[in-house]
Amino acid sequence: MTSTIELQVRKCQAFADGLSFAGVGPYNRIDGSVIFRIAPSDPRNKNIVDIHECPTDSDGLVQFEADICLLKPADVNRGNRRLFFGYGNRGNKRELQFFNDAPATNDPIRIEHAGNGFLMRCGYAIAWCAWEGDILPGSGRMTIKVPTARNRKGPITGLVRTEIITAQPQLFFPLSGSPSTHSYPTTSFDKTKSRLTRRRYQNSNPEVIPSIKWDFARVEQGLGLDGQGVETGVIPSDSHVLLYEGFEPNWIYEIIYEARDPLVLGLGHVAIRDFISFLKYNRTDNFGNTNPVHLLEKAYAWGRSQTGRCIRDFIYSGFNEDTSGRQVFDGVLPHVSGAGLMWMNHRFANAVSVAGQEYESHKTPADRFPFSYAECTDHLTGQTDSILKRPNTDPFVIHTQSSTEYWQRRGSLVHTDTRGNDLPQPEKVRVYLWSSSQHFADPNLTEPTMGITQAYENIVMTSMLFRAMLVALDNWASHGIKPPESQIPLATDHTLVDGKLWRNQFPAIPGVALPLSPNRAPLLDFGAAFTSGIISKQPPEVIGHYCTLVPAVDQDGLDLAGVKAPMVQAPLGTYTGWNLRKRGHGQGAMFEFTGSYFPLPDTTEERIATGDPRQAVLERYRTASEYTEAIRKAAIRLVRDGFMLEEDIERSIEQSKNWSRPLHQIFL
Repeated sequence: MTSTIELQVRKCQAFADGLSFAGVGPYNRIDGSVIFRIAPSDPRNKNIVDIHECPTDSDGLVQFEADICLLKPADVNRGNRRLFFGYGNRGNKRELQFFNDAPATNDPIRIEHAGNGFLMRCGYAIAWCAWEGDILPGSGRMTIKVPTARNRKGPITGLVRTEIITAQPQLFFPLSGSPSTHSYPTTSFDKTKSRLTRRRYQNSNPEVIPSIKWDFARVEQGLGLDGQGVETGVIPSDSHVLLYEGFEPNWIYEIIYEARDPLVLGLGHVAIRDFISFLKYNRTDNFGNTNPVHLLEKAYAWGRSQTGRCIRDFIYSGFNEDTSGRQVFDGVLPHVSGAGLMWMNHRFANAVSVAGQEYESHKTPADRFPFSYAECTDHLTGQTDSILKRPNTDPFVIHTQSSTEYWQRRGSLVHTDTRGNDLPQPEKVRVYLWSSSQHFADPNLTEPTMGITQAYENIVMTSMLFRAMLVALDNWASHGIKPPESQIPLATDHTLVDGKLWRNQFPAIPGVALPLSPNRAPLLDFGAAFTSGIISKQPPEVIGHYCTLVPAVDQDGLDLAGVKAPMVQAPLGTYTGWNLRKRGHGQGAMFEFTGSYFPLPDTTEERIATGDPRQAVLERYRTASEYTEAIRKAAIRLVRDGFMLEEDIERSIEQSKNWSRPLHQIFL
């Protein structure tokens, strides 16, 4: 049996209205799909959970199909012969947003979608391939059709656990907890085999909701006949849970039930491996279709958050080696992944699920050892392992994370051992903290926002760092030019500290409540079969905790260590990686991956009147032009140190004019 790949192009059209990018020319966009046929007996496919429970074709191959999209120079000879692969967070294309400062869209075609044109001016071929088999179509998301595992006796069954948290009252939810995510259907409407609970906080005792108050069902609403007004119909559904009194904010709901028909989500790793290998090494596919970017010399991958975890899992699981033993990605850029892996190569996995936070998404298999690229021994189990362990195919790694990952995603474990001691990283790895920034930093944010949190969201701009990191990765992989040394907080110099010490350091800003400690990293017991990718215990038992630490801060509450964006070097506020939920929404617990912005007092009089210990704006910069000059100097320092490109100096200066209003709340 021989695996095959078949490229199917549906459409080829001009990108950005045919705009010619300097030195490269115009770009085309290609849309289509790839049909994969793989041999389940191939040793490099053997780690896919339930691969031998998939249906096969007449040749004994497992077949699945994924959406693809490419942006490429119309004349590939004018490109830089490098592929930039965007992992596509939950089926969404966000690479142009973060590297080109373009508006977010799943349909990048118009001239504004090129943003500042950075990736195109560099000459990259940009590619996306769907890999998340539990993503549902809609909103332009990219999807992949993977098989359902079934054995000879019939449907495969198993326990599924879903947490449901809502910001507004709602009657019913998909069993996946998300409208865009596939739900594993229940095996029975008999609710005695299931359990629905709710609790206030992660460690609160759960309240069991009586079965009479809920059903496996959904509702439909509309105007009734003959003047009856709005009517509601209750419809039994094996893929929804209905709570007659409604799901309320301020509660963590959890449903555990027996499900059937697991998707073989681990095939997502195979899709990326085989698609990138095809683009990198082959002129045609197995059916004679031409590779549209066949002059490639290097391939790089970028992923943020969930997809950063996917990159780490891809490497750890051995998929950066193709079926011919060749390296797939030469370099990777996992961003804000924290110390997690993916929850996808498991039976009844949920690849869409976010990994554990203080209030949300607890006890998922994404949070498991190993956490670091370097070899480390798990002091709780005695296991020794690392993410990088295949020297012939391991890529160069530039791992970047915000302050939020230290608070919510156990980011310190990327570069410490499981007891919290500094852990030197392999020579092929760089780790950078982007100081005092948050998990999601919108490059086009125009003003601070506040949802169900106690403070404004963090507003630190960091997109200039993305561009410099890609240039550094290419120089490293192509020319052996090493990037700057890792910039991270360390336990040995006391820039990496525990929550208690951090609370003593943070300034007493009037009216600001503080988190008690960073989100702890648990060792979870999912049952004896978990080593084979099968979860048999729900909820899992917590049998220990790993040490998680956070960056120490200065007198302004800003991170001491790391790479400091211009706004952090010349602050107009305190920027943190955490934000607390407000009353009625889990008050006091940290909210998702959101940081905070606490404006500085504007004047000396305001500082004295409020008792704010931080120096006022006018005590730091006498005029708006002085603030802009401080930003300019900060940008020049970043360029000098290799963390920013010269082209971004003027952008930073322009953003800083007039106190960067309305982004900063300055009242002068």
